[in-house]
This record gives sequence, structure tokens and C-alpha cells, in this order.
Amino acid sequence: MPIRDQLLALTDELRRLKSGGQRAVSVSDETLALLREAVVVEQARAEAGTEKTISMGKEGEPLSIPTEPPLVQLPAGDKQTRWNALHALVLNHPVCRAHVRPGKKIVLGVGSLGAKIFFCGEAPGAEEEMQGEPFVGPAGQLLTRMIQGMGLRREDVYIGNIMNWRPEMATNSDGMQYGNRPPTSLELNFCLPFLRAQLEIVEPQIIVALGATAAGGLLGQGTFKALGDIRGRWHQFAGKPVMVTYHPSYILRNQSNRSKRAIWEDLLQVMERVGLPVSEKQRGYFR
Repeated sequence: MPIRDQLLALTDELRRLKSGGQRAVSVSDETLALLREAVVVEQARAEAGTEKTISMGKEGEPLSIPTEPPLVQLPAGDKQTRWNALHALVLNHPVCRAHVRPGKKIVLGVGSLGAKIFFCGEAPGAEEEMQGEPFVGPAGQLLTRMIQGMGLRREDVYIGNIMNWRPEMATNSDGMQYGNRPPTSLELNFCLPFLRAQLEIVEPQIIVALGATAAGGLLGQGTFKALGDIRGRWHQFAGKPVMVTYHPSYILRNQSNRSKRAIWEDLLQVMERVGLPVSEKQRGYFR
């Protein structure tokens, strides 16, 4: 991928962060050095007439996403039987497999198949595609602590993403992808049937959409300008109430009590709606 395309992807990510309410981004000296190095390398290639586009597909062809989402039909049986069938379907789906780099994993949701609360993010990141489990990196560890603050364990809820693979970016010479980009609308729409199937199996009372990209995937792209316009209020997806709140990564970047209180107020509404007890101590968190 030419440096121009990488910068465009970076711009898209900054727009996503801005839509979530973020106004500043901390960049390490190491990251700046890598960016400068990439620019220098790209300029050298162009001057030498050897500039090449890094293809994601086989035989030099870029990977594509079918415009027609897959048809998912679950077998009869109990929840575990149906989830196992869905898991096998996703792991063996040719489009999903084509978008996963060698040594990495497709990611499906985890947790209780009888959960009242379904936490939904946008897509796996680096740690998630290594382990094959959603929300296991720093943001996932924070999400686990948030769930514990609600008086629950991680295994009491269901946690998943709309997408089942990490959105691809160009790799360095070592074959590693550095950085993430938000999924495209086409990618999100293609994976939505797999998400709907998980909702059909789990039958949660509530969906918690984590972040602007997940909210757009569920509620429709372009239905809101900024996450602040819709967070903290109830919406609908697949016949289920949806609470939109910030992604845990937002709190990692914004450690103020004000930011923490905002997401906690959203979770208090979730607790009340599913009938979880709320203590005075819990009501007072981050005030």
C-alpha cells in the first residue's frame, strides 16, 4: 500500500476518534520515527521507479468483499449446538479465511450463551487476531474491569465484534501489520449476518454498542455525526434495545473522571434495564 493510502487510512482513524469526542492524540517518539522512515523509504522507491502497491490477495490481485452478505441458517438444537455450528461456519467461510493473515485467527464472540448483556465492538485488533478472542488487549482488559464494576464477571456476559477478522493494512518487510483502521461499510455489512446469528443464539436483553464504528454498523452509517449525539440513549437493532457508549479505548486515551463517568452512566442504565442491583457505591463511581 503506498504511503498516500496509509495516510488516508490514518486520516480516517483520526476522524473516527474525533467523532467519539477525542480532541488530542498522543504519539510516541518511536511512532514518529517509524512514520518518517516509511516516508523516506517510499520516496526512495518512487525516485528509483520501483514503487509497488502491496497487494492483499493472491497472485497480485487485491482482496475484495462480496456486496451480497452471506446467508446464515442455524441448525436446530440447543444454544451450544447452534453456536458450535456458527463457529465452524465462520472459521471455514472462504471470505473470512481469505482476509486472515497466516498465523492469525478468525474471531467470533465469547461468553455466556444465556447472557442478558451483549457487548459489541467493531473488529478485532492485533491481540485479538493472535488469540482468536475479542477484547483481550488493553481495551479488553478495561472492559473486563468495567463489567466487574457492574457486579458481573466476564463469563456472565457475551462479548463480540461486528467483524470477524482484523481489517487489513499493508505490512512491513517482517510481514507484521502495524496499526489499525476502522472497517468499511462493506466489511461491516458483510459480517452483520454472523452477528445477527449470535444474537439469535444468545437472545440477550440488551446490546451495548462500544464506540462510533460499532454504533454505525448497527444503527446505520451516516445516521449520526458524532457519538455524543447518540450515546446514553436507547436505540434498536434486530429487535433488541441498544445502548451506545464509548469504546474502552477512548477511556484509555482520556483518563479524566468526566470521561469515565460518562461511560459509567451509560452502564448504570444498562444495569437498571436488565434488573441488576445498583448500590449507592456504584452510583457514585467517578463523581
